[in-house]
Amino acid sequence: MQNAATSYTVTFVGAGPGAAAHLTLGAYQALQQADVVIHDRLVGPEVLALIPASAQRVDVGKEGFGPSAAQADINAALVAHAQTGRRIVRLKGGDCGIFGRLDEEMEALEAAGFGFTILPGLTSAAVAAAEIGQSLTRRGRNRALRIVTGHDMAGFAEQDWQGISRPGEVAAIYMGKKSARFLQGRLLMHGAAADTPVSVVANISRPDQQIIAATLADLPQAVAHATGPAVLLYGLAPRAAALSLPQLQEAHA
Repeated sequence: MQNAATSYTVTFVGAGPGAAAHLTLGAYQALQQADVVIHDRLVGPEVLALIPASAQRVDVGKEGFGPSAAQADINAALVAHAQTGRRIVRLKGGDCGIFGRLDEEMEALEAAGFGFTILPGLTSAAVAAAEIGQSLTRRGRNRALRIVTGHDMAGFAEQDWQGISRPGEVAAIYMGKKSARFLQGRLLMHGAAADTPVSVVANISRPDQQIIAATLADLPQAVAHATGPAVLLYGLAPRAAALSLPQLQEAHA
């Protein structure tokens, strides 16, 4: 006989990188129907403002290299709220399936006998590319797109550096601020050109968004001026006006 708890469903919702305009219709509807919203730190204020006043909010924010809720505690909270039989939304910044620890939370629910659904969201790389007026793929330029992380549980993350270093390649690097010098060294060591463009997009789609036009040669210095969470778009330069490193240095002189 099936556990009665399996009739209750948790909905994982991708909130996009910040602006409410990037929320899908399905995500909006799920929020409107939620009794409990368990959300991350990186969910934008515009999206949080759409949560009904009647819904309970649970902040389980995680901050890289800073104060964070332990993943085990997040899993336990998710299961505990699911046990109440209320409609639960697990709200994650960006797309919940890209560097969002989605698998760990799904497995915790499955182990406790609960079902779930997933509503994907716009990942930060897609919105960052739109904000700099570029396409992540282009005929004749790159036949693949890499979405990689700058660090993992073991420290700075190793990647296919030789592949990324080839001319015309494009990579969206998440959580790359702390590892910028490591990334630069690995790529140069594997033959990447020092003048390869890198767009640093911080606080994506929010009022304080920054677009910094950099190259691989000055990436660590450029990243130091990013004031919030950022995606590094390796191989892409902003199409329109952006802050260059000399402009940033002059502004802080």
